[in-house]
Order: sequence, then C-alpha cells, then structure tokens
Amino acid sequence: MTAACREARLAGSNIAKLTDVSYDATGQMTSPAGKGNMVRAARGLLSAITRVLLMADKIVIKQISQSRNRVSNSLERIDKTRSFTEFVQCFSQFGREMVELAHLTGDRQIDLKDERAKAKMACTRSTLEKSTTMLLTSCKTCLRHPECDPAKKTRDSVFINMRKALSNVNDIIYDKYDNKRLSSHSSPNGITSWPNMHSIMQELHDLVETSKVTLADEPTRTKMQLAMDLLVDTTQDFTDSAYTSHEHRERILTLCERGRANLTALNDHGRTITHDKHPSDRQEDELEVLVVKMVKSISDLKKQLQHTALDHASEVFKVGDDHTTIHKLKEVALQGQVEAVQQLTVRFHDHADQIREVCRLLGHVSRLAPLTISCDHAENSIATSDTQLTGAAITLAMNHNSKIARENLDVFADTWEIQINDLSTLVKEVNDNCVGKTNNKQVYLSLPRPGADIKHGTTVKAAKPVKLDAQEQAKIAKVGLEVKLLTSEVDAETEKWEDQANDIVKRAKNMSSMAYAMYMFTRGEGSLKTTLDLFKQAEYFAEEGNKLFRSVREFVGQVPDCQLRSELMMYLEQIPSHCQQLNFTTKSPSAGKSSTFNKVDCTIQETKSLLLCIVRLVPICYSLSAKYNVTTPNSPTARWRRPPPMMDLHSNSSDMDSPLSQSSGFMSDGSIMRAQKTLHKMNSFDRL
Repeated sequence: MTAACREARLAGSNIAKLTDVSYDATGQMTSPAGKGNMVRAARGLLSAITRVLLMADKIVIKQISQSRNRVSNSLERIDKTRSFTEFVQCFSQFGREMVELAHLTGDRQIDLKDERAKAKMACTRSTLEKSTTMLLTSCKTCLRHPECDPAKKTRDSVFINMRKALSNVNDIIYDKYDNKRLSSHSSPNGITSWPNMHSIMQELHDLVETSKVTLADEPTRTKMQLAMDLLVDTTQDFTDSAYTSHEHRERILTLCERGRANLTALNDHGRTITHDKHPSDRQEDELEVLVVKMVKSISDLKKQLQHTALDHASEVFKVGDDHTTIHKLKEVALQGQVEAVQQLTVRFHDHADQIREVCRLLGHVSRLAPLTISCDHAENSIATSDTQLTGAAITLAMNHNSKIARENLDVFADTWEIQINDLSTLVKEVNDNCVGKTNNKQVYLSLPRPGADIKHGTTVKAAKPVKLDAQEQAKIAKVGLEVKLLTSEVDAETEKWEDQANDIVKRAKNMSSMAYAMYMFTRGEGSLKTTLDLFKQAEYFAEEGNKLFRSVREFVGQVPDCQLRSELMMYLEQIPSHCQQLNFTTKSPSAGKSSTFNKVDCTIQETKSLLLCIVRLVPICYSLSAKYNVTTPNSPTARWRRPPPMMDLHSNSSDMDSPLSQSSGFMSDGSIMRAQKTLHKMNSFDRL
C-alpha cells in the first residue's frame, strides 16, 4: 500500500511538472510537454490511483476476514465453556469482537455496488445480531440445566446459525456468493434457470419479443419451449401448496395451458416461415399477432401469481395465529405441562410452515433480486426460529421453576416477533414493487422537515418521513448494536448475584432495561415512538445512574482499602459526569433534521458510555461483596417496569397524537420507524 501511494504521488508530481506553464522573453506562453507526454503521464496517474484503490479494497477485505476469524474463534471458545464464570469472560470478549465485525461489515455493505451482495450482507448481519442475544440466554440455560436435551439442541442450533452467517460473510467479501449462484443456475442450453418466477417470465418474454426479429427460427423456438417448461414446473410451488385456494389453483392451471397453446401456435408458425424461407408480409403480420397473444398470456399469468402470493400473505397476517399460540406455549410451559407443550408445538409448526410458504411465493413474484434474497433469508429464519422457539418452550416445561429457562423462552419469542414484523415490512415492499411503487426504507418518522417548527428537539406537528442517508443509518445502527451488547453483559453480570433484591443489582438491571429500549429505538422497533420520548427516557436513565452511584458509594464505605476498591472508585467517579453530560445533551435545543439527528446520536453515545462504566463496576462490586462478605444496600424500591404501551397498530402517530403522550405521569418512548407495521409490536422489556 505504501509503495502504491508513493507511485501515485510520483505520477502526480510528473503530471504537475508537465502542466507547468512558463513564459519566454517575448511573453509568449510555453509548455515543455507535448501531447504524447501528457497522455502517457495521465495514464500513469490513472494506473497509480487505480492500484491504490485496489490495495485499499484488499486491506478492507483482509480486516473483515481477520475480524470474522476472531469472532469465529471466540464462538468456538464459548462452545467449549463448561462453567458460568468462564462463559461470562468469553462472551464479553465475543461481544467486543462482534461490535468490531459489525462496524466493518456495515461499512462494507455501504461500499458494495452490487445490490444482491448488499442484500446478502444485510441478511447476514441481521442473523448475527439476532443470534447474539439468543446465544447468551441459550448458553446460560444449557449451563444451568446440562441434563436437558432440548436446551442443548436449541443452543447447538444457535451456534450452527451463527457459523453459517460467518461463512456467508467470507463468501460475500470474496465474491464467492455470486459465483455460486451463477454456476448453480446456468444450463447448457443458454437458459438461465433462476428459481425466481419473475426472472423466468422475463426471460421468456424477451425470447418471445426476439422471435419477431429471428422469425421464430429453430434456436429461438427451442429456448422458448425450454423456458415455458421451466415456468410451468415452477408454478407447481403455487398449485401444489396446501394453502393455495381452489380458485387460485384453477386460474393458474388455466393460464398455464393457455400459455402452452399460444406458444405451440407461435412455434408452428415459426416452422412454417422457416420452411418457406421467404416469408410474406401476411405471415409476418400473423407472427406479430401470435407474439402479442403470447406476451399477454405471460402478463396475465404473472398478475395471477402475484395476486395469489399477496393474498396468501394477507391471510396469514390476518389470522395472527402465532401470537396466540406463543402466549399459550408460555402459559403451559410455566405450569410444567410437557405434553400440552408438545401438542401446541405441532400447531405452531403448521403455522410456521404456512409462513415459510408465504416467503417462498413472495420470492417467486419479486421483481428485484435483493427482495428475492430477503424472502429466501426470511424463509430460512422462520424455519430456524420455529425449532428454536419450540425447543425453548419444552426446556421451560421440563424446568418450569427456572428463571433462566423462562428468560430464554422470552428471548426466542421476542426474536420471532421481530422476524414476523420484518416479514410484514417485506410483504409491503414486494407489494409496492409489484405495482411499480418505489419504496423508501429506514426513515425517521419523528424527525422534522427542514424549516419546520421545533419544540424541545422534536416536531410539534406530524411531519412527513425524512429519509436518512446511508452514513446516518450505519452510524445509528453501530451505536445501537454496541448498546445492545453492553446490556447483555450487564444482564450476565447481575445474574451471578445470589441476592437479586439489593440496590446495586436492581439499579443495574433497570438501566439495562432502559438501554435496551434505546437500542430498539435504533432498529425502529419496540415501544419507542418519538425523539421527544427518547430524550425523556435518557433523563430517567441518568436519574437511575445517579441512584446507582449513591448505592455503590454506600457499599464502598464498608469495604477496606485494597486494589479492587481503588479500581471501583475510579469507575464510580465517572458516573456523575456521564449522568450530567447525558442530562445536558437531552435538554439542549435542536432545530432541523441534521441537528435533531446529532442530538439523538449524542444521546445514545452518552448512554453507551454510562453503560460501559456499569459493565466494569458491577463485577467489581460482586467480587468485593464475596471476598469481604459485605452487605449490599437494600431498599423497597420497585424494579423499573412498565406495561406494554397502547399503540396504533396501523400507523405511526405524531408526538401529540400518541396515546402514551396523553397519559398522565408516565413517559412515552420514541423510535426510528422503518415502515408501517400492521402487526403487534414487540415489548422490549419482556426479555428480562
């Protein structure tokens, strides 16, 4: 890289010398360079810059590969842990490495030019992010209940999922993903055998249009027939589905037969033209008519398949059977009814199969490759979550008094809810794509338009969505992921305390819950709705931090002088300054989209800094308490809890319209909403 930069600098110096203008004695402008020299110098500079860019790209790829290898090695160490203390240490290291990998892959995703590779990277990063929380609780459950076979299977499933995702990262950065697809879907006949229905139809349409130029010669007829056969075979995913209505099935079969008949007529006419060698004007006109009929047949079949897929998706979300089934699973599992849980899992498997069918059909009718990749990822995620969720439910039923097993089931249930919400957004994107609408993803619904009236950093009136650019999206996502991993570390540290009622544990868990809600804000999910409520949430977070400071200070007064005590005091003294800075940030005025976004970003950054102190402070308190048998302060303060918020499930209300903002004495939550969501929102606090 250094040599490439030196070469580029030298090439730049050479072209600078050639373009240096001087004047002779008569005042005439002279230049020492001729046209040929200038061309060679320009080519040299372009070549040098290209080499620098290529080297920079190789360095980025190497950084991602090394980070991915570190995460993979940490994952293997976690897999081999057999004690809770060792697991906490390994998971802390794993969390830091995951944050680094998330940063690097996020930057790479923005830099990628191929939309398919971008979509694949987004799906892979989503899998890693969701699996991190599931890894924490599933490993804790397996360590607490090593004799439970369902717990071990669930944990192994999470490991397998993460290893596949890490392997996909490697494939994407080295362009192996596209090469695999091209090699697996190419045929010797020249037909690209994509499993996507829309791609097959588009290829058949192009061949039919080409037949007007080739006069339906033998090679064209062969390709059209192969494409038609492939199209009819692929429609079996629609007609053979048990969830496709009889009316839709009959309509699809009728249109397929019509398409076959029209193609047969077109091919027969092409043979006649080929036999005559010199086609007449009448024969060319007849060919034009047959081409129009065939194109219409393809268009009608495409519309019918789109209607079938979207109607199927609408029926699934209208029923919402999974929400009820999960609720019943939790109830019977907490009662220890293993047989009842197994009966419900059969029902849940059937519903999951129906959702997978929806994903498969949506992938067929998607007109864009990134949407097809997202549908395929959704199908695989639903299949994996199905077995993981039911396994977690059986584990809880076998250990119904276990707090960790209950937390584990809550996490898997929350992950399922997130995936269903993501799928509802995907259905809307596919629907918009089918009707030709453009889709704006990841928008601030609470940020103002430039010039709008601002009050306390948020809009007074309902504002139209303002789209975030790629850098803003990546920035907010990175900080949010860091906060999430820190909350996981806090939860893991507080679980080691036998006395869960002492103030230090309660305050730390409260702050973890609040920080997790802010993380859900960065994802556009959960119960947070507006920036105003995010800032209010941060004020409560800072207040809880000050309470934790007082509790730990009282605890420190009972500890004799030692190295651990000095280290604890170092972290303790940082808490008030972070709380003060967080309060200052939330109360600072802002105007305009850019200013409000910066305020949101600073708020979450300060939250992360304060949470980092808590992560360092809690284990030291635990060590001192165990070593010197120090009594930790207790208080009757209730743990920070709130019921699921009342929310408009069909639209995102403004600050003033929110039911939460109208309730007395309770704060409402703010959110970056990605799109309208017609499903029940996930309660961020059920995971604890």
